[in-house]
Amino acid sequence: MLQRRSVWLGCIASVCLMLVPALLFAAEGGAHGEGGGLISLDKSLIIQMLNFLILLAILHRLLYKPLLAKMEERSAAIKTSLEAAEASRATAARQQEENAERLRAAYAEAQSIRAAALKEAADEQRKLVDAARREAQQLVESAKAQTDADIRRAREELRREVSDIAIAVAEKLVRKSLHDEEHRRVVDDAIARIGR
Repeated sequence: MLQRRSVWLGCIASVCLMLVPALLFAAEGGAHGEGGGLISLDKSLIIQMLNFLILLAILHRLLYKPLLAKMEERSAAIKTSLEAAEASRATAARQQEENAERLRAAYAEAQSIRAAALKEAADEQRKLVDAARREAQQLVESAKAQTDADIRRAREELRREVSDIAIAVAEKLVRKSLHDEEHRRVVDDAIARIGR
């Protein structure tokens, strides 16, 4: 409202400023007795001024008001667009920060998963190595026990065979009719040899 009043006052002031030099020039021409200058001070000048003011009022009503309304509407639309753009920019910045935070969290989670997997793999490897060592130890002990059993069995077999041989030798000696002393000496020798 205040803007419209200042526009009307500006229009009226500019018309008056344009007419003052013309009125002064016309007054000078009438004083010198010259008839008819550019503007004659009669009723037509007042009618022309009224016509001009009516034309200004019509132009103001038909053109200037809609132009001002459109400019205000456009200013409001630009302001709204700028506010929306600023809000979008703020939302985008916030979204970007959230995405960066999610990415950092995902990276940290991946690192922890990797560390846990490496630890688990190391534990599994250690368990496998320990199990392999225990199995190897058991195999060695089993082989040692088997070897000891085989050695004992071989000694027993050897003793039986030696005993059988000793008995056979004894029979042969007895057949040759050995004396008891010789017979005992031969058996003791055979037994002594088996014990070694």
